[in-house]
Amino acid sequence: MKTLSYVIIFFLFIFIGIQISYYSEIALPQWVRFYVNDFLCMPIVLTICLQAVHFIKKDATIRLSLFTTLSLTAFYAVYFEVYLPRVEPRYTADILDIFMYLSGSFIFYLLQFRK
Repeated sequence: MKTLSYVIIFFLFIFIGIQISYYSEIALPQWVRFYVNDFLCMPIVLTICLQAVHFIKKDATIRLSLFTTLSLTAFYAVYFEVYLPRVEPRYTADILDIFMYLSGSFIFYLLQFRK
């Protein structure tokens, strides 16, 4: 579980760095601007969910199942890549975003079992 904590902290620093560069108008490669945050999203969100379950259940040995991980990933994919692009013009649907969500979820799922 320590491995997951260290990786998530690293991911948060990357996310914050990207946000700071965006609002400071520092140019980043397009692949960083458009895809890295999508990759980081699911591990961060799933870790927050896992920590909430640990807090509520008072059991730090609980892990999120593959079904739970994929369900939340599917929800994010449908919401951000299907629904929002239809109702909000600033959002665009992109199949690579879904791949990034899935990749991040896979990383989370593997890391939650490491010590």
